[in-house]
Amino acid sequence: MTELSRERAYELLTSHNRDESHVKHALAVEAAMRYFARYYGEDENLWGIVGLVHDLDWEECPEEHPKKGVEWLEEAGYPEEVIRGVLAHAWDITGVEPTSLMEKVIYTIDELTGFIIAVALVRPSRSLSDLTAKSVVKKWKDKAFAKGVNREIIEKGAEMLNMPLKELIEHVIQALQPIERELGLGQA
Repeated sequence: MTELSRERAYELLTSHNRDESHVKHALAVEAAMRYFARYYGEDENLWGIVGLVHDLDWEECPEEHPKKGVEWLEEAGYPEEVIRGVLAHAWDITGVEPTSLMEKVIYTIDELTGFIIAVALVRPSRSLSDLTAKSVVKKWKDKAFAKGVNREIIEKGAEMLNMPLKELIEHVIQALQPIERELGLGQA
């Protein structure tokens, strides 16, 4: 079994993803997963690595996502928890229902991180530092805004976590604030 090294996971990610937007998405999901691991008192390294590699194959093999990424992770010796986390984040494609807390969190926050970043990008500050859940909820109701984001998945995930959507949004904003520069934000 592979030691769960963040550096090794990042190297694997960047060996298959050269597009800056894909790497930034992975970093955002990693940050949110680490935040929620701390919030729930779970293994921050494990959760962070799942967040980092969840879309490992998206750039090279989107039609095989996430199955090809899972093959690469298995070849690299990643444990079953990582494999299931990656499969569960795409429950609608893989049929692997999120059952563990970690699986439920990644299923819920994957698209939400992107939505929150999109909201920050249209603000004058282009920052997360002054972004509120209220502002995100307002954009949430505008179905023309970020229409590629599947809001139903996020809402379903929030229900699985027994967390009101507004509270979930607040947590994800807090999770992303420390890395906003890495995400290309806060540079208005």
